[in-house]
Amino acid sequence: MTEPAYLTDTRHGYNAMALDYAAHFDGVHDHQHLGRAMLTAFAEHTRDGGPVLDVGSGPGWVTWYLDSLGLKVSGVDLSTSMVQLARESYPGLRFDEGSMLALDQPDASLGGLVAWYSIIHIGPEDLPAVFTEFHRVLAPGGHLLLAFQAGDYVRHFDEGFGHTLSLDFRRLQPERVTTQLEEAGFTVKAQLVRAPEGEETDPQAYLLASTNQAADG
Repeated sequence: MTEPAYLTDTRHGYNAMALDYAAHFDGVHDHQHLGRAMLTAFAEHTRDGGPVLDVGSGPGWVTWYLDSLGLKVSGVDLSTSMVQLARESYPGLRFDEGSMLALDQPDASLGGLVAWYSIIHIGPEDLPAVFTEFHRVLAPGGHLLLAFQAGDYVRHFDEGFGHTLSLDFRRLQPERVTTQLEEAGFTVKAQLVRAPEGEETDPQAYLLASTNQAADG
């Protein structure tokens, strides 16, 4: 099956600008206190629930941070260059190449899954399928944490850090994402939307959701 054009564009874009992207955003998470608080809350919910997957792991910072919080975590990213960069930066952690549309994970095998600013590149027609895939790999009672820019428009870039590319960055409505998660079988447990900071142009949204617990007996 031919992959969607937006996946090809996303892979090529991040392959081209991986080093410059990582250097530009190095240390930015240190100042995003509410974002780190949501990651910490996610870790508290999932610490005893099995392995965790960071989907769209990029340079690997979120994967490393979750590992520092005591989780058994690995990362997966569409970009070969990002995966290589993460492996070099965090040699003690596992990073693989792959797509969130078809995760290389058995059914109900994960205690948690994080998609930290990675669903923003998914075409809107495929986002429900992504959430269904997330639900497939999570065990009963597993948790999902999403981060994305809140809004209802697309920012398109033909250049990034001096590299030619074609990337769409989609702003998403938290209420719509909540509905899609519920349709995929999740229960949304918490939502946080904060004001933009620094170079950000839009509010930032975080959603914590869970699958249903298995029935007794």
